[in-house]
Amino acid sequence: MCPNCEDFARTVVMLGQLALYADTTGADLDFVESVSASLAVSLPEPPPGTFPPGYDPNAGPDYPGEGW
Repeated sequence: MCPNCEDFARTVVMLGQLALYADTTGADLDFVESVSASLAVSLPEPPPGTFPPGYDPNAGPDYPGEGW
Protein backbone atom coordinates (compact mmCIF):
# COMPACT_ATOMS: atom_id res chain seq x y z
CA MET A 1 0.00 0.00 0.00
CA CYS A 2 1.26 3.47 -0.80
CA PRO A 3 2.42 5.54 2.19
CA ASN A 4 -0.34 8.19 1.89
CA CYS A 5 -3.26 5.90 0.97
CA GLU A 6 -4.40 5.39 4.54
CA ASP A 7 -4.12 9.11 5.38
CA PHE A 8 -5.98 10.08 2.21
CA ALA A 9 -8.82 7.61 2.87
CA ARG A 10 -9.12 8.64 6.53
CA THR A 11 -9.27 12.35 5.64
CA VAL A 12 -11.89 11.78 2.92
CA VAL A 13 -14.02 9.80 5.40
CA MET A 14 -13.77 12.61 7.97
CA LEU A 15 -14.78 15.18 5.35
CA GLY A 16 -17.79 13.01 4.47
CA GLN A 17 -18.81 12.65 8.11
CA LEU A 18 -18.45 16.39 8.57
CA ALA A 19 -20.70 17.00 5.55
CA LEU A 20 -23.33 14.70 7.05
CA TYR A 21 -23.07 16.52 10.38
CA ALA A 22 -23.48 19.88 8.63
CA ASP A 23 -26.87 18.72 7.32
CA THR A 24 -28.22 17.83 10.77
CA THR A 25 -30.58 20.11 12.64
CA GLY A 26 -28.71 22.31 15.09
CA ALA A 27 -25.27 21.68 13.60
CA ASP A 28 -22.61 24.20 14.61
CA LEU A 29 -21.84 25.65 11.18
CA ASP A 30 -18.93 27.74 12.49
CA PHE A 31 -17.33 24.48 13.62
CA VAL A 32 -18.05 22.87 10.25
CA GLU A 33 -16.51 25.79 8.37
CA SER A 34 -13.30 25.87 10.41
CA VAL A 35 -12.79 22.09 10.56
CA SER A 36 -13.63 21.48 6.89
CA ALA A 37 -11.06 24.04 5.78
CA SER A 38 -8.42 22.44 8.01
CA LEU A 39 -9.21 18.96 6.74
CA ALA A 40 -9.19 20.03 3.11
CA VAL A 41 -5.79 21.70 3.49
CA SER A 42 -4.37 18.63 5.21
CA LEU A 43 -5.55 16.31 2.45
CA PRO A 44 -2.45 14.57 1.07
CA GLU A 45 -1.87 13.88 -2.60
CA PRO A 46 -4.36 11.29 -3.87
CA PRO A 47 -3.04 7.75 -4.14
CA PRO A 48 -1.82 6.61 -7.56
CA GLY A 49 -4.65 5.42 -9.79
CA THR A 50 -7.30 7.65 -8.19
CA PHE A 51 -7.54 9.76 -11.34
CA PRO A 52 -6.98 8.65 -14.95
CA PRO A 53 -3.62 9.39 -16.59
CA GLY A 54 -3.41 12.96 -17.87
CA TYR A 55 -6.29 14.16 -15.65
CA ASP A 56 -6.24 17.94 -15.25
CA PRO A 57 -8.55 19.25 -12.51
CA ASN A 58 -8.43 22.71 -14.09
CA ALA A 59 -9.63 21.54 -17.51
CA GLY A 60 -13.32 21.34 -16.64
CA PRO A 61 -16.10 23.72 -17.61
CA ASP A 62 -16.23 27.27 -16.28
CA TYR A 63 -18.21 27.87 -13.13
CA PRO A 64 -21.18 30.22 -13.37
CA GLY A 65 -19.91 33.77 -13.49
CA GLU A 66 -16.44 32.77 -14.75
CA GLY A 67 -14.99 32.82 -18.23
CA TRP A 68 -16.88 35.85 -19.45
